[in-house]
Amino acid sequence: MIAGIGVDIVDVNRIAEKLSKENGFRELVFSDTEISYCETKANKFEHYAARFAAKEAFFKAVGTGWLNGTAFNEVEVVNNEHGKPEINFLGETKMTINAMQFTNIMVSLTHIKTAASAVVIIEK
Repeated sequence: MIAGIGVDIVDVNRIAEKLSKENGFRELVFSDTEISYCETKANKFEHYAARFAAKEAFFKAVGTGWLNGTAFNEVEVVNNEHGKPEINFLGETKMTINAMQFTNIMVSLTHIKTAASAVVIIEK
């Protein structure tokens, strides 16, 4: 049964500006795995923006917005062996989300030079 749907769209330039300021935004929002992945891409800011949109869409799908006991850099968007994006949870966030007993979390990403978007569907 679908428990929540979230969607978000992000301006790629806005994310690029935040990442360029060296104020800790990258480490606050993205996991080490996400940073390693995005930094290898020619259009890295599009990939960062898509992952940021997925995190926002995830919290919208949960229906509570950002939760105590969660951290943005512990909501990790990775690609499986076939290239399909998936959401993993790390640290305290993993325990918080596991307690919600979701059975499936699906994510879809898209991006172009100026915008990135994500849709998340949660089943319970």
